[in-house]
Amino acid sequence: MLSFLSYVQTFLTRTLKREEDDRGATAVEYGLMVALIAIVIIAAVTLLGQNLLALFQEIADALA
Repeated sequence: MLSFLSYVQTFLTRTLKREEDDRGATAVEYGLMVALIAIVIIAAVTLLGQNLLALFQEIADALA
């Protein structure tokens, strides 16, 4: 009986340690994805902003 309880304790300890390690790796992966998405959004807004500025300037010149 004692060896069975020891086996269960060892199994649970190893399983919980693996889950904690996976959580840390997952957090890093999510952080990298968020950073990449932020870079893409900033680049898109910058390019779109310049195009919109040119469009509005063209409309303003046409109205004047």
